Amino acid sequence: MSTRGLTGRPTGLSTAALAIYALYLLTPIALILIGSVGEVWRNTLLPNGVTGRWFEQLLSNRTFVTAFWTSLWVCGATVVSCVVIGTPLAYVLANTRSRLLAVIGRVIYLSPVAAPAVVLGFGFMLAFSSESLPFLGSGWLMVAAHTVLCLPYLLQVLIADLKLQGMAELERAAESLGAGFWQRFVDIVLPGLVHSLASASILVAALSIGEFQLTNLIAGFLHRTYPIVLLQAFYGATGFACAATVILLVLALAAAVGGALTSRGATGVRAGLA
Repeated sequence: MSTRGLTGRPTGLSTAALAIYALYLLTPIALILIGSVGEVWRNTLLPNGVTGRWFEQLLSNRTFVTAFWTSLWVCGATVVSCVVIGTPLAYVLANTRSRLLAVIGRVIYLSPVAAPAVVLGFGFMLAFSSESLPFLGSGWLMVAAHTVLCLPYLLQVLIADLKLQGMAELERAAESLGAGFWQRFVDIVLPGLVHSLASASILVAALSIGEFQLTNLIAGFLHRTYPIVLLQAFYGATGFACAATVILLVLALAAAVGGALTSRGATGVRAGLA
């Protein structure tokens, strides 16, 4: 039996599996796109008629416009917060020589991933609805909550990249040449993390934009994010709900495209440094 025959079947199966997965993933998105421009959609596979009035109603709806901008600033603040907190924390965890400290740190920062978002939400409600900490419903509490949820993913990317690059060895070499801590951190560590920071920021932005469970429990009336008001849209016209969902898809796509461009630029910087 030839090698070509051995390799042909797995390749064909992989292609078929990929096609099935793509169909399964893209069909609901395609239906949402079609429904957003459908005139009437009631108990049929596809809507009847074509219209743009759902988007017009959406753009004139003050609740959705406000929620859109709230999601953007919460997402941006979450990314900045995760980068500021996560970069030095990842550096410490990746370079610690204590295995016990590394394990404890890993357990702590991965706890929000293991704990259900609803549990975290109730914890935030109990902690920040008291007289001493009356912050429940504030925008910055949402940023803090999103940071807790998204930080583990950023740390995983940064720690893996630091170890993959052998950053500890590079720093020791620089230290032997007389470079101080801050000089090593600014000239070696940060440039080496540009690519992974860009990739992790994309992930954080995507998670923050789409986060619903925790946000729904702690958001106040004045700081409702887009996913929260999007749920309300499905109690009304189907076309309006689909149009509102398309906006959320556009937000996610814009974050992905912007992140891809940033990553491409970061790759060029790293190639230049090499």
